[in-house]
Amino acid sequence: MTDSRIRPRERDAVIQSLRAGVVPRAGQHHIQVGRKAEVEALLTDLDRVSDGGSSLRFVIGEYGSGKTFFLNLVRAIGLQKRLVTVHADLNPDRRLHASGGQARGLYAELMRNMATRAKAEGGALPSVVERFVSQALGTARDQGTSAENVIHERLAELCELTGGYDFAEVIACYWRGHDGGDENLKHNALRWLRGEFATRTDARAALGVRTIIDDSTFYDHLKLMARFTRQAGFTGLLVSLDELVNLYKIANTQARTANYEQILRILNDTLQGAAGGLGFLLGGTPEFLTDTRRGLYSYAALQSRLEENTYAAHGLVDLSGPVLRLSSLSAEDFYVLLTKLRHVYASGDPAGYLLPDEALEAFMSHCSSRIGDAYFRTPRTTITQFVNLLAVLEQNPHVDWRQLIGAVTLPREANPDLLPLDEDGIPEADDVTTPWPAQGRGAHPATRDFAGSTPGDDLADFRL
Repeated sequence: MTDSRIRPRERDAVIQSLRAGVVPRAGQHHIQVGRKAEVEALLTDLDRVSDGGSSLRFVIGEYGSGKTFFLNLVRAIGLQKRLVTVHADLNPDRRLHASGGQARGLYAELMRNMATRAKAEGGALPSVVERFVSQALGTARDQGTSAENVIHERLAELCELTGGYDFAEVIACYWRGHDGGDENLKHNALRWLRGEFATRTDARAALGVRTIIDDSTFYDHLKLMARFTRQAGFTGLLVSLDELVNLYKIANTQARTANYEQILRILNDTLQGAAGGLGFLLGGTPEFLTDTRRGLYSYAALQSRLEENTYAAHGLVDLSGPVLRLSSLSAEDFYVLLTKLRHVYASGDPAGYLLPDEALEAFMSHCSSRIGDAYFRTPRTTITQFVNLLAVLEQNPHVDWRQLIGAVTLPREANPDLLPLDEDGIPEADDVTTPWPAQGRGAHPATRDFAGSTPGDDLADFRL
């Protein structure tokens, strides 16, 4: 264990997130354990995207198995490789395909969450556009020509793609606003790039363009944005989408199939190298993938492309295919995780440890006796209780840890995603009379508002 101190900001981000049951946005590297082979497989994907290629991975894991943490870690690595990253969770208001604005809503959320190494917290779209414009201005000065001419020359390749001409025109509008001090024009250009114009009439009045980013052009504009980020000096665009189980829960068969067709289009493009500089990470549960009635396997073209290597059995693995299954956290990994959490809580100072090694073993033994091996396979509740234990010991130094560990309660966490809806949106269960909260995790699947899910909603992702 290193003696290096942990910055207070990172320490607080990790501890507060874990106590709330969500994945921390910062300091993730302090608590990652295991998952070396999976990370190396994704590093290969990131290198391919950085070299102008494309990639797509379905990150599949049980509820609470570590998907969100894993996706966040890969995004952080992508930022270090000078990729631009965008991420969002799917919900009823954000889908890959729709006719009521849900796909445009997903695109807008992705653009709001755009991140670069310098702006890792999101909101990086203006800085990406500014970087492109600044580089064009420098080139124009060197060549003795106008910056707008340079912009159009550099974006000429985008005109070959759907929507590319208006995309280039919007960037030119941003330049004109930049050059003339017209903040309103710059603002409108960014609004268009974020997919915030709802009508073509408004876009034409504001920018003189005839098209907008809508449901039908969602994926086309992701490809344009990937090309643009490379023009701006980055290595490509990494798109991370979590909670794809919400597509599995769409009750209308036609709407669900349309979303799966969009996934098929993306899959074909990336496998064939037709989406340069663009990578996708799609997080979902095994039901979302393999259910032959509602999941991706219900669409024959996807099933044939996503079926796993039959030779990868009996302990053999193949991490080169489009599906990456996250294995369960081992008890050994969980012990290492507890040591890391203890280290983070002490701000990296071993002298400040609140628990000895024997206490970690006692805690694990207690958890095992209460809920069996589920405590390390889906450890969200267990981790929250461990951090709560540290908080009490910190504020009550006179208390013996032995007295507290026996009082830890660990209810087995239910999986709200395991109960599919039938075609009428009714849970397929015999008894639906038990009262449930109206919203949030734990709500009955028939009434739960999935828009309430958060980026860290899938926690337990501590095994990396």
